Amino acid sequence: MNRISRDRWSVIAAYALVASANQLLWLTFAPITTPSAHYYGVSESDIGWLSEIFPLLYVVLAVPAASLLDRWFRPALLGGAILTAVGGAIRLAGPSFGWALLGQLLIAVAQPLVLNAITGLASAHLRPSARPLGIALGSAGVFLGMLCSLALASILGGARLHALLVIGAIYGIVAALALLGALAVGERPPISGDVTGVFGMKTVWGDPVIRRMALVGFVGFGIFVAITTWLQPLLKPSGIRADTAGWLLVAMVLCGVIGSGVLPPPVVRSGLTARMFRLAVIVTGSACVLMAVWKSVPAIGVAVCLTGFCLLACLPVILELAERRAGPAGTSATALIWLMGNAGGIVVAILVQVVVHHPLVAFLLLAVVAAAALPIIRGLTMDESEIGVSGSVPERA
Repeated sequence: MNRISRDRWSVIAAYALVASANQLLWLTFAPITTPSAHYYGVSESDIGWLSEIFPLLYVVLAVPAASLLDRWFRPALLGGAILTAVGGAIRLAGPSFGWALLGQLLIAVAQPLVLNAITGLASAHLRPSARPLGIALGSAGVFLGMLCSLALASILGGARLHALLVIGAIYGIVAALALLGALAVGERPPISGDVTGVFGMKTVWGDPVIRRMALVGFVGFGIFVAITTWLQPLLKPSGIRADTAGWLLVAMVLCGVIGSGVLPPPVVRSGLTARMFRLAVIVTGSACVLMAVWKSVPAIGVAVCLTGFCLLACLPVILELAERRAGPAGTSATALIWLMGNAGGIVVAILVQVVVHHPLVAFLLLAVVAAAALPIIRGLTMDESEIGVSGSVPERA
C-alpha cells in the first residue's frame, strides 16, 4: 500500500481545473445550437454532433483509456490535458465547421483519459481519510465546467461565439499548464494498476456491488443528460423562453456543484450512502412529476435545483465506493462508472427525444426511469463490511 506523507491538494485542484475545462469545451455549442449553425453555415443537426460525439466516443474509448491510465498514469492523464488544450485552440483556426469538428474530436478523445483518472489521482496523492473529499472536489470540477459553459452562453449569447471559443481555448491551456506544474513537483507515488483493460472491466463488472452502483450511475446520469439536453424544448410549449430555460439549467448545475462538493464526505463517513441514493431518486422522480403538471417558472426552478443538488452529489460517492471496493482495479471501476453514465445519457436522452413534443409524457417518463433505480438501490447494503477496505476486493460467496 502506498504511504503518503502529506496530502497534495494542489494536484487535486489542478485536476479539477482540467476536468472543468474539458466539460466547458464539450458543451460550448449545446446551449446556442441555432446561432452556431448560422456562424458555421451548417444545419442544427450538424451542430448537434459537436456535443453528441462525446458520449459516443466515451463508450468506445472507456476500456482503452482505463488500460492506458493503469499502465502509464501520468503520461495518459497529461496527454488528456494536452489534447483538451489543443482541441480548444484548433477551434480558433477559422470559422469552419471542419476545424470545430476536429477540435471537438480531440477533446472527446481526451475526456475518458481525464475523467477516469480522478480516483487513481486521489489514491496516489491523498491519505485514505482525505480521499472522499478529494474525489468529491474533482467531480465538482466536472460540473463546474458544465456550469461555466451554460453561464457563458447565457451571458454572451450566440452572437459572440468567437469570444466563447477564445475563452475556452485560454481556459484549456491554463488548466493543462497548471496540471503539468502540479505533477512536476513533490512526491511521485506509484499508481497501482494490477488489473487493466478488458480483463479489468470484466473483473469489476463481475462484482455485484460495483455492478449495482454502475446501474445507479446509468439511471442518474441518464436523467441528468436528458434534462440538460431537452429542458428548453420541453418548456417551450408552456411559453417559457429559451434564455429562461438556460438560466434554469445554470441553477441546476450550480446546485449540483454545491451538492457534489459538500455532501459526499459526511455521507461516506456516516455510512448513509444507500439512504442518500434512495433520497436522490425519490427527489428526482418527484421533481419530474412536478415539472410535468406545474408549468410555473418558480416551481420548475425549485424542481431542477433539488434534482441537481441531490442527483449530482451521488456521482463522487459512487466513484469513491467503487474505487475502494475494486482495489487494484480502481481505474477500471472508475471507467465502468463513467461508461455506464454516458451510456445512460445516450439511452435516456433518445427515449425523451421520441416524445419531446409531448412534455407531460416526457417528464413522466423521466420519473419512471428514476423509479427504476429503487430496486437496484434496495439490493445495496452500503456498509464497510460490503464495500471492503481500501486497496482490496473482498471475497464474494
